[in-house]
Amino acid sequence: MNTEKRPFSRTILLIYFLIAGTLVFLTAPRTTSPSRTVSYSEFLKQARNGSLSKVEITDTQFVGTVKTPEGSSEPAQVSTSRPVSMDESWLLQELAAGGAEITVRRGSGNWGNALPWYLGLLLVVIFLPMLAGRQRMTQISSVGKSKAKLYDQYSHSTVSFSDVAGVDEAEAELVEVVDFLKNPQKYTKLGGRIPKGVLLVGPPGTGKTLLAKAISGEANVPFFSISGSEFMEIFVGVGAARVRDLFEQAKQRAPCIIFIDELDAIGKSRASGRGVLFNNEEREQTLNQLLAEMDGFDSSSGVIIMAATNTPEVLDQALLRAGRFDRQIVVDRPDIDGREAILKLHARKVKLGSSVDMRKIAARTPGMVGADLANIVNEAALLAARHHADAIEMRDIEEAIDRVMLGMERKSRVMSPGEKERVAYHESGHALIALSVEHANPVHRVSIIPRSIGALGHTLQLPTEDRFLMTRTELLDQLTVMLGGRAAEEITFHGEVSTGAADDLERASELARQMVTRFGMSAHMGTLTYGKPLAGRFLRSPFSLEERNYSERTAEMIDDEVRTLVEQSYRRSLDILNGRHGELIRIARELIQRETLDRPALDQLLHETTAA
Repeated sequence: MNTEKRPFSRTILLIYFLIAGTLVFLTAPRTTSPSRTVSYSEFLKQARNGSLSKVEITDTQFVGTVKTPEGSSEPAQVSTSRPVSMDESWLLQELAAGGAEITVRRGSGNWGNALPWYLGLLLVVIFLPMLAGRQRMTQISSVGKSKAKLYDQYSHSTVSFSDVAGVDEAEAELVEVVDFLKNPQKYTKLGGRIPKGVLLVGPPGTGKTLLAKAISGEANVPFFSISGSEFMEIFVGVGAARVRDLFEQAKQRAPCIIFIDELDAIGKSRASGRGVLFNNEEREQTLNQLLAEMDGFDSSSGVIIMAATNTPEVLDQALLRAGRFDRQIVVDRPDIDGREAILKLHARKVKLGSSVDMRKIAARTPGMVGADLANIVNEAALLAARHHADAIEMRDIEEAIDRVMLGMERKSRVMSPGEKERVAYHESGHALIALSVEHANPVHRVSIIPRSIGALGHTLQLPTEDRFLMTRTELLDQLTVMLGGRAAEEITFHGEVSTGAADDLERASELARQMVTRFGMSAHMGTLTYGKPLAGRFLRSPFSLEERNYSERTAEMIDDEVRTLVEQSYRRSLDILNGRHGELIRIARELIQRETLDRPALDQLLHETTAA
């Protein structure tokens, strides 16, 4: 119906503009002879002298006919622009007094001026609908196409398991997927089937996308990569169309892998978004289409779906049921051996000096993921190049670790002597208590140089091994170290404390609350947990958000127990520092002079103080 009306409407418009152009042509007055353009003052001079026999006044100009001597064949004409918003009554009086014949004509009355406008409008009427229709058809035909990037053995460098490190458990689970893509008959002849979907779950930067590419490279099959957000558009139904197109392309190139990064962009729980204000119809349509496509093909066809997410707890349960994402693989943070393997992997691309100890670097970076370690190696290379060195040395890597963890040094921020002294005593308190309690991580360095993250100083403690469990005594030692800076300020400055301990107090309060509510380490509250964590079963953490499931009276009891734990640890910090007050003063004064003290310097100071 629409295709029949468009040519008819375009023809009507064309006829209309032809008629309008003809009318303009017929009504446009002709100028008998070309006129000579003069200035406005020259035109006034001729008008006052009586040199003009006729004057034609239009909207934009004055056109005057000059009186010619007898015998001239054609009178000459002069023209000038007409001033805007000017009283012209005096000029008309002078022209009339000079015997000039005055004619007033509305409109510019020039076909030459109207012709370009008419032709331009005619071209717009003819060609613009044609161009708009062609562009609209192109957009409509391409909007439902999948935006997935295709990687195969001819278009990209192959990534294999040798390029992945630190995720041995996840890699072992994925070997079976590679074997199926290489030898599907091995499984199908026994009646088994490979999982349709594999969901990779883990913190950002742990290598989920790299693992998916490694599977593709090992199996030597095409790899479709797309982000979940690329399915979404403002128009409802576009995402579903792109899902259909993606699976059609994958089936044509089977065996292959479809990898959807950030699955939570389209796979969020539909129940959580139901409502008038929070409904997202496009996301639901896309998710429904994805579920239908996963149900509609057989894994024996050689198409395997892989997806990655950082927040599995928000995913719709229909995605995780059997027959869709059958297998969920946790890609966790690497341990010390994994970090060492990752560092060696990235170190193959740079030139290292003989002083570099990868094991020591791995021990200094607990909790870091592969992306963090790659960033450290790169920062160390940049620092070495800035110093015009031939190779990366251990000092470059240590400085790179400090930059990643603490930010850049800001030596340009000049503290007053009073602030510098307070910061020195604060950090000395942390360090001295860490050296005094039994279960604190060893002190590596103390510094009062400001960092870009806002810290005016830091006490760096490095664990000697990865820890997965902590006892109540170890947590109490941590609390005591956290409060050591505040205690040192109170002792040294006679109870006048500062805002420098705000972050220490916040972390101590949170740790004490977790001891009471999550770890059952309060004798008064008993061996119960209070509050239900909102995190899912994959990434459940004792420090995640929780749903309150206790009364107001219980909440008051929890607050009292948290306060008791913090106050007891603070009194312990005061007792330790009062007993070692001379060593506190010695470390702080040396820190003011040198700004940074490493562990050997601290040990030497304490030895000299004990000997004295």
